[in-house]
Amino acid sequence: MPTSPNRPGLASALRFLTELVAWIATPWALWSVSRPLAIAAVIILIGLPTVFATPGDKRQVIVAVPGHVTVALVVLQMVAAVVSSWFAWHPAIAACVSLLAAASVVTELPRWAWLVSVRSGDRTQEV
Repeated sequence: MPTSPNRPGLASALRFLTELVAWIATPWALWSVSRPLAIAAVIILIGLPTVFATPGDKRQVIVAVPGHVTVALVVLQMVAAVVSSWFAWHPAIAACVSLLAAASVVTELPRWAWLVSVRSGDRTQEV
């Protein structure tokens, strides 16, 4: 059974940068609306992917979930980064964030294909 293509490299770096932007831009955009909501957003954006992961895609899995859940969590991060950056920052910066997210999606496609194609019981525990 092939292991996940989730390896250090360009895809991982772009995904991490996009996540980092989401973790910063989302509370920034929400702070003036609701401070508790801004704090909750950070907890959700960081906490969900920390707790829920697909075996074989990540070394340490606290709660195992199917691959489509992992894909959905990554998409949530990317959407949060793009939408929040348009509300929080200058349009030129938001446009750069949008390009970063688009590049991240393109580089993530092999990993996403693996995540949604491998049956839950077939995933190896190795990464």
